[in-house]
Amino acid sequence: MPAVWIILQHREGQLHRMAREAIAAGQQLAEITGGRPSAVLLGHGAGDAATEAAAYDLERVLVADHPALERYTPGAYVGALAPAIAAAGPAYVVAPHTYQTVDFLPRLAQATGAALVPEAIAFEPGDGGLVFRRPIMEGKLQARVKVKGEGPVLLSVQSGAFPADGGRAGEAPVASLEVGEIAADREILGVEQVGGDQVDLSKAEVVVAVGRGVGGADKMKPIEELAEVLGADVGASRPVIDNGWLPRDRQIGSSGQTVAPRLYFAIGISGAIQHLVGMKGAGCVVAINKDPSAPIFGVARYGLVGDLHEIVPALTEAIREAKG
Repeated sequence: MPAVWIILQHREGQLHRMAREAIAAGQQLAEITGGRPSAVLLGHGAGDAATEAAAYDLERVLVADHPALERYTPGAYVGALAPAIAAAGPAYVVAPHTYQTVDFLPRLAQATGAALVPEAIAFEPGDGGLVFRRPIMEGKLQARVKVKGEGPVLLSVQSGAFPADGGRAGEAPVASLEVGEIAADREILGVEQVGGDQVDLSKAEVVVAVGRGVGGADKMKPIEELAEVLGADVGASRPVIDNGWLPRDRQIGSSGQTVAPRLYFAIGISGAIQHLVGMKGAGCVVAINKDPSAPIFGVARYGLVGDLHEIVPALTEAIREAKG
């Protein structure tokens, strides 16, 4: 019976939001393969997070408790996990796709001789083994991937691909995962929350989000005017942030904020999955894009095909007139 391990990310005694998504993915993977999932928690004095994980339908929650694991470092995590995986031999090791796992999973794959499938959004039985789906070309396409050879498979699951509320509740025993002599490979001087106290888009009732199609920071005024007349907050897709057109705390998507407003305008946004997972909870989506085949139209209730620099000012003026 193939075992499935789920590596849980946590901080300050609480599971990361995506750890719960990883649990849902691990449970689904175990159901397909006929195995039983177990959660793996690394830390020092992380009893509260272990208790939270034990409320799911898991075979057990394995806790590696060591002073070197109190703060995340890739060397300590790989040093603890690699021998444990070699000894227990799980067929699959699931983790959330976060900046932390991007940091250590490739090293762990190298240390264990495992296959690595990053950013999985789905998996299904296929001829000769499981077939994984993952986004490529900035989310414009999806690749179907099959692992060759023997040994464990490490996979990270994309944010939003497996809803956190999809995890089955239960009652799991908590057990110790023995680790040998490990040491942190770097000194953590401090942790800083970047932009965390500036803009909280998760509470916005209306969001006007802009993408690469706007064309530049000097062309943002019509977007800001539309947001003003709607009483909305301005958000953005990652290309806008990477180009420096808006500050990073405005980013919506898998590596930014997750929003669920009543009304969401997606302007000049193509609709890559990395963005969609951050706004899929929106009540009504209005998309404006010059490309009629843009994926964003697949999730929009209303779609306008055309030049946003013509449509947005006209829309703003129409709203002003309607409001009197």
